[in-house]
Amino acid sequence: MHLERTVQAQEPLEATTLGERKAAAILQPSYLPWLGYFAQAYHTDAFILYDDVQYDKHGWRNRNRIKTPNGPQWLTVPVLTRGKERPLIRDVEITNTERWQHKHLSSLKQNYAKAAHFEACFEVLEALLGRPWKYLVDLNVACFRALNELLGLHRPTFLASDFDVSGDRIERLIALCRAVGANAFYEGQAGQDYIDDQRFADAGIAITYQQYNHPTYPQLHGDFVPYLSVVDLLFNCGPGSLDILAV
Repeated sequence: MHLERTVQAQEPLEATTLGERKAAAILQPSYLPWLGYFAQAYHTDAFILYDDVQYDKHGWRNRNRIKTPNGPQWLTVPVLTRGKERPLIRDVEITNTERWQHKHLSSLKQNYAKAAHFEACFEVLEALLGRPWKYLVDLNVACFRALNELLGLHRPTFLASDFDVSGDRIERLIALCRAVGANAFYEGQAGQDYIDDQRFADAGIAITYQQYNHPTYPQLHGDFVPYLSVVDLLFNCGPGSLDILAV
């Protein structure tokens, strides 16, 4: 049993009318995600956190990058995976024997204290990381919600595990779109490598692939570095961040 439910139950989108597009994005919950993650939320009507699929040990579920005077630096949440065969994302626990929260907050303060919007962003992250976390998914969902608030981005958000969907990879994606009342699926660019467009078309769901052109914006510490956590943008650009990332 998880410590808490970080996403409250929400009503699916209202039934669509002829010609009305209502799109869903389905992404695995990640730690302090990059700009493109939130751009997908911006371009959709509902956001589904795909928490009941297999955890990838070398992905972005428990880590992301910030900028320092010496280049990008990883912030990694230590997790318990040794001896656990093919755990689902929602079941992965955090290793709290390490002072990872203190280390992350210290790194953020050290590298962004001089940023134009440091105080407002750091206050939120400090409160978030100051709480006890057992499950990685709960931390990641809370991060997603808090960062959305800082961005001023508001979308109905659901957990995939709250829906009774089954089948192969494509069948589950289609079923999740239907479960939230979406008739369109907004997928990341990498999805083109495995998505069967015809199966979505046969199900009456239009599919669009994100083509994200990473924006540039004012940064600390020298030349611009892309593909960092969205906190880099928020520290530097504050309330204007959403207009910058929503390209």
